[in-house]
Amino acid sequence: MSGVLPRRTAVIVFLAFAFAYFLSALVRAVTATLAPTLAEEFTLQASDLGLLAGGYFLGFAATQLPLGTWLDRHGPKKVALGFLGVAVVGSLVFSVATGFSGLLAGRVLCGAGVSACLMAPLTGYRRWLEPTAQMRANSWMLMTGSLGMVASTLPVQWALPLVGWRPLFWGLAALIALSMVVIAVWVPSWGRSSKPASAAGSQMADDRPVPDGYAMVWRHPYFQRLAPLGFFVYGGMVAMQTLWAGPWMQRVAGYTPLESATGLFWINVSMLCTFWTWGMVSPWLLRKGLGADRLMAAGLPLCLVVLLGIIVAGPQAGGGAWALFCVSCTFVSLSQPAVAMAFPQALAGRALSAYNLVIFAGVFVVQWGIGLAVDAFAAAGLSTVPSFQAAMGVYLACNVAAYAWFLLRGQRHNVLSTSTP
Repeated sequence: MSGVLPRRTAVIVFLAFAFAYFLSALVRAVTATLAPTLAEEFTLQASDLGLLAGGYFLGFAATQLPLGTWLDRHGPKKVALGFLGVAVVGSLVFSVATGFSGLLAGRVLCGAGVSACLMAPLTGYRRWLEPTAQMRANSWMLMTGSLGMVASTLPVQWALPLVGWRPLFWGLAALIALSMVVIAVWVPSWGRSSKPASAAGSQMADDRPVPDGYAMVWRHPYFQRLAPLGFFVYGGMVAMQTLWAGPWMQRVAGYTPLESATGLFWINVSMLCTFWTWGMVSPWLLRKGLGADRLMAAGLPLCLVVLLGIIVAGPQAGGGAWALFCVSCTFVSLSQPAVAMAFPQALAGRALSAYNLVIFAGVFVVQWGIGLAVDAFAAAGLSTVPSFQAAMGVYLACNVAAYAWFLLRGQRHNVLSTSTP
């Protein structure tokens, strides 16, 4: 793993950030497991659950633009530590909530607080690692996130009868505080270690002056090409994984809460294995000339076909079908390091944060939107199963449009794959 950081130091830095990202993914996904408990205790409707889960992503998305600027200016270590302190507060607020507004406030604070847990390391990797190592590190960070989501399923379901959901969040607050200590000790500051003189010759293209703000990012044709995929496909994958796969399994497929948690467990295990595989094969694929664009163009139709099959199958589509859908969506994860490498290093934090804003705005819209659609179709006279099928049909149409835009913009602008610099 060549690059600015020595191999041993790079591994230590990866592990430090991976621990924090593991916890952020656990906090993100735990609402899918807690949904039946919270719905019963606080009398929540489908739209309430969608808003509650989406509140995390609302807080997450709200911080992305200042986050990118701060990452470029202050570096991953300082920014991650500041944000994680907010996550500790959010976990404690959620744990003592007595109504829906308290739950929502806690989720928004949690989302804002962990919003640097992936962007901080990816910004650092842009300077600290070579391109093939960046692709691998990105995939393995996502693998760590999947491990956190695995921990949010059956382990949480088993712990609920023993300790209750409120003490779980006390424990999460303590672990997040511990991750701050680990980052403070192990991660280098944004200084000489990140930009040594020996690297200057290899980074001439990245040393060009770049303007402040986000105008260059928003106007970039490659960013515009990927934005709908990030919003609907990437954001929707996370929305299904962290919320709607659970209610579908219970309300459409007839699973019990324990069976649903088991289904979510295996969905997240499948994602963990898939991201580990991407990390292993992505450097080889890049050396063979198979960049992110070609892989996404070839692989993403699979997730559209799987989603169509889930809609048609209805009650027969359970945890296995949702696992296949989420796994087939992981082609879109290649877009994150591709976006980072499309911009000079001085803009990497802003480019990644802007794209992450698109993704998590999509998560919020899809999570809440599906809840609203389910309730709206039910109000129009449809029963539970057709209401869920119709809502997912709307979501499928959005994914098809995003994929078509990706293909058409690639032909129109003749954009070269940015994942093979």
